[in-house]
Amino acid sequence: MPGGILLTQQSGFLRPIAIILGYLMDGIFILLDKMGIPNIGLSIILFTIVIYGCMTPLTIKQQKFSKLSAKMNPELQEIQKKYKNKKDNESMMAMNEETKAIYDKYGVSPTGSCLQLLIQMPILFALYRVINSMPAYVQQIRESFFPLVDKLIAQNGSAELLQSFTNANIYAKQFTNEAFLNGTTSYVQNTYIDCLNRASTAEWQSIIDRFPSLTADVTNTVEKLNEYNSFLGLNIANSPSYMLRDAISTGTYVMVVAALMIPFLAAFTQWLNVKLMPQPETKGNNGQPDTMAASMKTMNMMMPIMSAIFCFTLPAGMGVYWVAGAVVRSIQQILINKHIDKIDMDEVIQKNLEKREKKLEKMGVSGKQINDNASINTRRMNSSRSKYTEEEKEEKLRQAREYYEAHKEPGSIAAKANMVREYNEKNNRN
Repeated sequence: MPGGILLTQQSGFLRPIAIILGYLMDGIFILLDKMGIPNIGLSIILFTIVIYGCMTPLTIKQQKFSKLSAKMNPELQEIQKKYKNKKDNESMMAMNEETKAIYDKYGVSPTGSCLQLLIQMPILFALYRVINSMPAYVQQIRESFFPLVDKLIAQNGSAELLQSFTNANIYAKQFTNEAFLNGTTSYVQNTYIDCLNRASTAEWQSIIDRFPSLTADVTNTVEKLNEYNSFLGLNIANSPSYMLRDAISTGTYVMVVAALMIPFLAAFTQWLNVKLMPQPETKGNNGQPDTMAASMKTMNMMMPIMSAIFCFTLPAGMGVYWVAGAVVRSIQQILINKHIDKIDMDEVIQKNLEKREKKLEKMGVSGKQINDNASINTRRMNSSRSKYTEEEKEEKLRQAREYYEAHKEPGSIAAKANMVREYNEKNNRN
């Protein structure tokens, strides 16, 4: 599609997410405008509250996973200890089955802790695009660039001037696109808006210097954009790093503190958020270090530092989102912790055991039968430590064979256990 506002929106697999977030952001901005406070900073904060509010069920599930993991990990470590240094096929399959049974018992998935992150990351990346290209998603902000854009397009040499801007290289391909060269109105307008949206104060002034007749239009556009972007005395379209350089160059040192506040608050609120989360134990029940838990703890320590770095280099609007998100998550964490503490985890485990048993019964087998019969094989029965007589061994094996023959539907758990039994007997004969 050669024209239209969609050209400046997020492309790739994040595009649908960015468009949905853009509609939400546009709706919030319209609501604030009707209230007489059209402000991008407030829009971001309200947006953050809505997004994290929608993700509350996932957050609760995540915290339940953390609580259950604390009770489950000692059992998992016992299984790992039990099969340590056992690399044969039988031991590996047995360990996998026992591990799966533990996860079923506690009603969690091995990948459960990743779910919230997998949902949040695309939202964060898509939101960055929305904030970085607000005119593409919020119609009222796009309209603030008119009539300047149409008048600027009519000026000879305006395209060359925009291409000399510091951030114009991001849109270099748009200036050489066939739609731009052919003068497709909407495409040319969007290209100009993209460049102007990233223009610095000096670059806005260069337009006035080059085209004095546009002074009034440039002034009106800049004032309108400043009104939208002004938040607590800061222009959130600029990055704190840019604000810092500008404050030093102009000698307005009070703005140095203001510029550093956003990355500082991002780091502090992220640290507070981490502290409120359940902390993993760095040692297992055998006293040995838990590598995964230690890695998680290190990552939690690094998150505040990473937050400060990102929010120092990205537009301040992203910093506002980051801080607002950390504050909302902290409040959520306090409330969810109180809710989780009231849950009887033993009752949850019992319900999960009942669910597992019902699931197995539907498949024509019980958990106890699987455990009992899967442990019967010729290698174990013929072991020197076996307590059974020859007659008892034969009877046990006969019962196991009959059981598996009656429950070996393709793909069933019993069928898989039967395969292990046959494999063991074959190896024993060999």
